[in-house]
Amino acid sequence: MIDPKTIEEFARRISDALPQGAQVLQQDIEKNVRAVVSSGFEKLDLVSREEFEVQSAVLIRTREKLEALEKQVAALEASNK
Repeated sequence: MIDPKTIEEFARRISDALPQGAQVLQQDIEKNVRAVVSSGFEKLDLVSREEFEVQSAVLIRTREKLEALEKQVAALEASNK
């Protein structure tokens, strides 16, 4: 999932950008922005960078194993002919 710190930072930046009069409502706005952003990210079914990197590494290892097996099969097929 998305890092909660990232959502917190995003919500804080939005509330800091508000005009002075609206900053009285800063906590409420931060809370609402946090909820909306979290909900939006959950609906998008996103993964964290760490999870993406782990899955990329698994995919690379799987491809390497597949290539090695394909070479073995080709060698076995060549020796049977």
